[in-house]
Amino acid sequence: MTNFIKTDGAYRVRGEVSEAEILSFAQSLIAEKFKRGDALTSPSMTHHYFMHRLAGYEHEVFACLFLDNQHRVIKFEEMFKGTINAANVYPREIVKMALSLNAAAMICVHNHPSGDTTPSESDKSLTKTLQDSLDLVDVRLLDHLIIGGGEYTSFAEKGLM
Repeated sequence: MTNFIKTDGAYRVRGEVSEAEILSFAQSLIAEKFKRGDALTSPSMTHHYFMHRLAGYEHEVFACLFLDNQHRVIKFEEMFKGTINAANVYPREIVKMALSLNAAAMICVHNHPSGDTTPSESDKSLTKTLQDSLDLVDVRLLDHLIIGGGEYTSFAEKGLM
């Protein structure tokens, strides 16, 4: 196994590294930046985090970032995995997780392996259903992001929620 060694704010690599090892190491660094209790300080920071967390997947993944009342991170959870162009998402399971974590707010994100971040009608319908379901239990859905090809689409920024 290749070792990544931290030296004075930089990392050295001992031996050859595969793309998978680099991505795995990068994901662990990104996860460390968003530990429980860290506040989300900007939309660009959030988008950047999600783009790196979902990079490399060849199938759809639907994930949620659960937040407290001050928008500090409680937990990031990959909730559902799908195929190359779809993932079955169950709002009931998302509501259950939000309640079990005592979340006050959340951001949903999923990837489009095709790289096209245009929301489908089913993406829009799901977002509305999630928003309505979460409203019933006083959890705010702050955004739903679609990540693909190094780009993103924000439902909040596009006025879709």
